[in-house]
Amino acid sequence: MIKINKVICTALLVAAVPTASISQDFGGLFGPSMSKKELKKAIEKADQSPLGSAENPVRVNMPQGQRAYLSKLRCSDGNAPKFHRQGSAGLSPFGNIMDIYSVVCENAQPESTSIYLDMYHPKHREKRPVDGFTMA
Repeated sequence: MIKINKVICTALLVAAVPTASISQDFGGLFGPSMSKKELKKAIEKADQSPLGSAENPVRVNMPQGQRAYLSKLRCSDGNAPKFHRQGSAGLSPFGNIMDIYSVVCENAQPESTSIYLDMYHPKHREKRPVDGFTMA
């Protein structure tokens, strides 16, 4: 009986929170945080900064999209870099939470860099490499 009451209470609390505030507070975690028009404008502005920077994070689809993108990068010697997630890095210019990855090329260039990714773009597949890399 106690478990059922906890479940019901939790459901009621979640239902009571306005959807708009959830979207704003959690950077688009529960859906688009911008209209298509706003997103287009934000992308145009972001594209003035280097791809993979905090000002222009790579747009991908969820964690598997982050790994897929990073796995396609190639160092100056043609080898794939090693990478690991360092954590969340605040809100992206697109209004979503972005992640930062440490990317390392052993015995090649760029030796070490940080790449910012925004994983809340389900329909986007980035084909451009960040500066210093090529794509497989």
